[in-house]
Amino acid sequence: MYKKLLFPPVLIFFGYALITQNDFKIISSGIAIFIVGMIFMEDGFKLFTGGVLEKILKKTTNTVIKAIFSGFVSTAIVQSSSLISVIAISFLSAELITLSQAIGIIFGSNIGTTATAWIVAAFGVKIKISHYAMPMLVFGVIFSFFKGRSIKGAGFILLGLGFIFLGIGYMKEGFETLKQGIDLGQYAMGGYLGIFVYIFIGAVATVIIQSSSATMAIIITAVATGQIEYVNAIALAVGANIGTTVTAVLGALTSNADGKRLAVAHFIFNMITALFTIIFIYVLMDLVDAISKVVGIGEKDIALKLALFHTIFNIAGVVLVTPFVNKMVTFLNKLFIFKGEKRGKPMYLDEEVIKTSEPALKALYKETEHLYDSVSHLTIQALRLHRAEVWSDKEMREVTETITGKNIDIGEVYNERIKQLYSDIIRFAVLSESYMNDKERQQVYEIKVANRKIIEVTKDISDIQKNIALFMNDKNEFISDLYNTLRTRLAELLRDIDLIRQKPDGLAAATKFEVIKDSIKEFDVSLNQKISNLLRKNKIDDLMATSVMNDSSFTKSISRRYLECASILWLSDETIKEIQTETIGPSQ
Repeated sequence: MYKKLLFPPVLIFFGYALITQNDFKIISSGIAIFIVGMIFMEDGFKLFTGGVLEKILKKTTNTVIKAIFSGFVSTAIVQSSSLISVIAISFLSAELITLSQAIGIIFGSNIGTTATAWIVAAFGVKIKISHYAMPMLVFGVIFSFFKGRSIKGAGFILLGLGFIFLGIGYMKEGFETLKQGIDLGQYAMGGYLGIFVYIFIGAVATVIIQSSSATMAIIITAVATGQIEYVNAIALAVGANIGTTVTAVLGALTSNADGKRLAVAHFIFNMITALFTIIFIYVLMDLVDAISKVVGIGEKDIALKLALFHTIFNIAGVVLVTPFVNKMVTFLNKLFIFKGEKRGKPMYLDEEVIKTSEPALKALYKETEHLYDSVSHLTIQALRLHRAEVWSDKEMREVTETITGKNIDIGEVYNERIKQLYSDIIRFAVLSESYMNDKERQQVYEIKVANRKIIEVTKDISDIQKNIALFMNDKNEFISDLYNTLRTRLAELLRDIDLIRQKPDGLAAATKFEVIKDSIKEFDVSLNQKISNLLRKNKIDDLMATSVMNDSSFTKSISRRYLECASILWLSDETIKEIQTETIGPSQ
């Protein structure tokens, strides 16, 4: 919403300025090219790493300290805090890492973003960096035509670096030309009033540009060309940190609960860091001067001193906030808790993770589990059983000896709760496939098959439910017992699958799977023999026999579909899956 409101006036302002102000046109072009470079860099690393980055982050974040270090290193390398944030959110949503570990990644990522400032300060304003952009762009374009993901990714990375260097060159040129006509330094403001004014300007600029790295590049090139004072540049840098938090919070409005909690953590961290910096800004400036003398940064090398300041205050924020991460987690876990089930709403799908293959796959698996849970609970309700008792250790015959609850309208529940969730999963799967390799697309195909099997269960269970309501209270105890046998069988199946889900160990799960698979056929044969015997002895009539035989077929179909879905979701060993595919056979 805020983008729609800001877009028209910003567009009009930029259009007028670009036409009338040549210096502004050059600087704006530099910013635009820089941002394009950041986008190419991000996409390039997604292709080039092929999921390696996600695997490294997943394995090196088992403690908060390791998570901070991993967030720092990965962001410094890929030059994209947004990519690292997306991975952190997706891992958190998929429950691969805890909230405290995700917070650690975000904290480290904040420090990692200072790498951009060092690149601009150390190279961008000292040498003709745009000269190095040209060969990068040429080879980047050449590599981008290759079909291999790694080579194409390397091409995008080169394109990204080339555009970043070219953008820095344009910004530097624009500010140097601007200096000859207008000296922005005359508008410098001293004291805390100036600090607050420039903090506000930095925050607004970052919200508009949508990139704190781009804002820092502008600030450093501006201070290096003498367009703004050092202290005002520091305030702008603090504002950029606040602005990126605002951007993250606004972006999280459409995210899931985990994304919102992480955005709040990011907001708290940056606000505490900003407050600390504002209070001790002159002390920190003296610290920068002292360190600069030690490491050899010249007195007039303002760009490098600004990069050093940017690094110090981000590290200071991590040092200040990290001891309180556990208390922060306790607070955050109380936020965004929805009373009751979020009907028809996905819990794990997030638009931000679609372009990153492994997190997207994790989200799809978790959301399919969510759909499975919804339909399995619906099945239990249709069988007129208590959910807690089905998952308990009680004998199943004891659980199913009575009818509980009321008859539900499965069609209504499907339309209100199931259908939209299924549609969201399929849409997410289709969109994410274009960013995946062949192996990953095969996994997406299997996930779509699992979802289809789950949905098919709802139709079969709807047919059974009608006769459960009709015959379970029938005066004929034989037909009642037959339907109670069907109820017991399906409830036992769900309980057995849950045991596989809890312990998806290869050998144990495969053994359990084979036992369940064999029992499906055995149960169907045994029940049909029992129906035939009762019919011959006139214990049940033709109508009853036909109904229960049909429902026995539905029970067999439901069992097979649940089992096929379980094999996709919880049995990861490829050899076992291949054996299962051969032995289960198609659903009937």
